[in-house]
Amino acid sequence: MHDRLREWIRLTLPGLIGAFAFALLSLTPSLLPRPALFQGLVTGVTAAIGYGLGVALAWVWRAFADREARQPGRRLWGWTIGVGLVALGIVDVLSVRQQDRVRELMGMGDASAWRLITVPVVAVLVFALLVAAGRGLRRLARWVSALLARRIGAQAARATGVVLVAVLTFFTLSGVVYDNAIAAVDSSFALGDQQVSSTLEPPTSALRSGSPESELAWEDLGRQGRRFVARGPSGEEIAAFTGRPALDPIRAYAGTAHAEDVEERARLAVEDLERAGGFDRANLLVAGTTGSGFIEPSASNSFEYLTDGDSAIVSMQYSHLPSWVSFLVDQRAARHAGRALFDAVYERWSTLPADERPRLYLFGESLGSFALETAFSGEADLRNRTSGGLFVGPPGFNALFTEFREQRDPGSREIEPIFRDGRTVRFTNDPWGPTIPLTRPWDGPHLLYLVHASDPITWWSPDLIWDKPDWLSEPRGSDVANAMRWYPIVTFWQTSADMAVGMAVPSGHGHDFVGEHVAAWASVLQPEGWTSADLRRLQQQIVDADAENAGVPPSLRD
Repeated sequence: MHDRLREWIRLTLPGLIGAFAFALLSLTPSLLPRPALFQGLVTGVTAAIGYGLGVALAWVWRAFADREARQPGRRLWGWTIGVGLVALGIVDVLSVRQQDRVRELMGMGDASAWRLITVPVVAVLVFALLVAAGRGLRRLARWVSALLARRIGAQAARATGVVLVAVLTFFTLSGVVYDNAIAAVDSSFALGDQQVSSTLEPPTSALRSGSPESELAWEDLGRQGRRFVARGPSGEEIAAFTGRPALDPIRAYAGTAHAEDVEERARLAVEDLERAGGFDRANLLVAGTTGSGFIEPSASNSFEYLTDGDSAIVSMQYSHLPSWVSFLVDQRAARHAGRALFDAVYERWSTLPADERPRLYLFGESLGSFALETAFSGEADLRNRTSGGLFVGPPGFNALFTEFREQRDPGSREIEPIFRDGRTVRFTNDPWGPTIPLTRPWDGPHLLYLVHASDPITWWSPDLIWDKPDWLSEPRGSDVANAMRWYPIVTFWQTSADMAVGMAVPSGHGHDFVGEHVAAWASVLQPEGWTSADLRRLQQQIVDADAENAGVPPSLRD
């Protein structure tokens, strides 16, 4: 029993050195501040990665040196553990200061002093569990090898046992566990999608999908679709704010329950848009959704206020999954939905006389920007077929976003690139400031990308594993700590972890853009009669409404 326990808790010196090194690196600043429990989880996982790499490198070294493992002396063990613990203690204290600096850049309060204790305790527990899991797999591989050794040679049995366990583990996690987990999540959210909240009333206006005049049933719109058509400003509310006459905006939306086929769903959405008179409005917005069909109210409301309600918005749901799951597994569905929706709108729009067509705009936030980008081949296509649009918080894998920043004009930064002198497509980190370049008028369609320098959704890429990104080499954004550095593997993992807390920061940072849509849409639409004070007033109203909605208990939200 004692020997078995020692086998489970015994660590190798190369692995321990790797664990200490990676744990230290995990405490260096990343894009976003992290809660103590989450940082402990990240540090524990990172230390386990470092331990595995240390063991693997030592094994490779011994293989090339053609020698057996040597048992390090007690003095070497003592020095390694002592130096490692002292270094971790010092870096733990420094990391609290660095977290405070990152939090200060984002207008947040200082981190809790309990962080000094919480992070290392949680990290040790997570590290121990992961190492134990690895030891369990190793014992399983040895057991399989022993069984095989009865039939084949010892070396072949060991190799086959390791490969067999590794392959079975991979396929179990990526196949059985992964697929079943996604299926369970999808079923769970699909069930929630069908539940109609008692806090929302079906629209009575013929200008909305789900109304008595609409062919698209209220119950089938999905949770986010019902929120979209049941809310939003009326013409009376817009007029009260602006002091000018306003129309009741049109909102058309199709849910996944209306049609399984994505093209049929797009057709239904466009038919309901036409029924409501959407093609007779001056401004028509095709909106890509995130995850389960969500459209950011800050964006849709801003568009309607700035156009005095002379607008129509059309969108549709493509998944039941929440945005973070869709980001990982539902990109294909988003691509098909965005392309189908825009093509259906454009097909009907293009049949109208040129002088009677509404101005055609695009909007997509996060995965919604990815969805709509796929309907276009490049800058010229966007310029020729739209009047402009707003893409917010685009994921790093967006094809056009990647093309625009990789082919940016010399001298411009990756976080705020200038593409072909900004003739059509422009980028901003702060929509309240002027869009660059300032030396060229922004003629024709205005297509604006709103990105945050601290948004991990935008800057995450597998390339971070081995390549230092330009956004860390060039002068960085105002809310990215100067102390942040690029390290192979670690920065990739750090940025991956940051995606989980992308919304846990104030608006204007990370992946939170609430309220910023007002100024961004003003840059795109160039509305007449709006002053900077008016825009600030509208932003405050939208932020207050969002805060009020955020205060509602989750059980009462739709």
